[in-house]
Amino acid sequence: MLPSFSETRLKVMDDKPDPGTLSENSEVLFSFGVIADIQYADLEDGYNFQGNRRRYYRHSLFHLRGAIEHWNGEGSPPRCVLQLGDIIDGYNAQYKVSEKSLELVMNTFQMLKVPVHHTWGNHEFYNFSRNYLTNSKLNTKFLEDQIVHHPETVPSEDYYAYHFVPFPQFRFILLDAYDLSVLGVDQSSPKYQQCLKILREHNPNSELNSPQGLSEPQFVQFNGGFSQEQLNWLNEVLTFSDTNQEKVVIVSHLPIYPEASDSVCLAWNYRDALAVIWSHKCVVCFFAGHTHDGGYSEDPFGVHHINLEGVIETAPDSQAFGTVYVYPDKMMLKGRGRVPDRIMNYKKENAFQL
Repeated sequence: MLPSFSETRLKVMDDKPDPGTLSENSEVLFSFGVIADIQYADLEDGYNFQGNRRRYYRHSLFHLRGAIEHWNGEGSPPRCVLQLGDIIDGYNAQYKVSEKSLELVMNTFQMLKVPVHHTWGNHEFYNFSRNYLTNSKLNTKFLEDQIVHHPETVPSEDYYAYHFVPFPQFRFILLDAYDLSVLGVDQSSPKYQQCLKILREHNPNSELNSPQGLSEPQFVQFNGGFSQEQLNWLNEVLTFSDTNQEKVVIVSHLPIYPEASDSVCLAWNYRDALAVIWSHKCVVCFFAGHTHDGGYSEDPFGVHHINLEGVIETAPDSQAFGTVYVYPDKMMLKGRGRVPDRIMNYKKENAFQL
């Protein structure tokens, strides 16, 4: 649960002051932008599957433009922007306009003056096959950094994950939460059969998107998981970061910490991902999307889990994005609209000695 000292600090931040006023004794090293679940479609406003949450399909593009204008206008621009997945809505596939809608959103992103790193979510796979995504502009693996003398930190082509260094001593890792999934995979492939078997073992419902009656409600078709191969790779990268005293930010479409998320929205094998992360000292925070509601919790190992509020469910008169300001001793999320501010202190032994 959210520690009481964090709650106190968050109350102080309700007025959303400039980040500089909250930390006058230390200097901002760099910043990065975060945005999630844009889910654009050229459709009238609608509702989620339960019919109780409004979705603003067309207006999500205006929110994106507003976010880009903000980042472009900052005195010291962010080093990069992390787009946490679900960039266009699954409805685009139904109307056979997936490519057109994606092009429109990607053209909007071209206005951004800094690199954007794209994560893949379930709506990417509702619209496109994994093979299509690999060859699309949503594949930003070309922005990765290579650790030449550590070949084990090079990701496999079997999953969409990579790491990069936006600023010295800070490493960002992008994970593929649909590495294990029945979405976007050829149904005749062994991988599809393997993932379907995993899903059916945990979900006996005829409707595989239904969590009804499940003891592990995350085992639904719109979620996915991390292969052992990807987790082994993550472990190698984190080992390198530990050794080199780096700070690490991890991003994934799916959240992995129950206290920060609706239990239905977690990655299938979130416990396996947590076990890897908790065996290292370097991880500061884990950013995810998918839930649309947002959420936050600091886990027992001092890792901050932030689920970003989704653009798709953000009313026209609000906003949903944030900028994270990185300091020697903490990171501070300055949210806009529905996204609240957060202070993410580093673990005590992890603070820079400047």
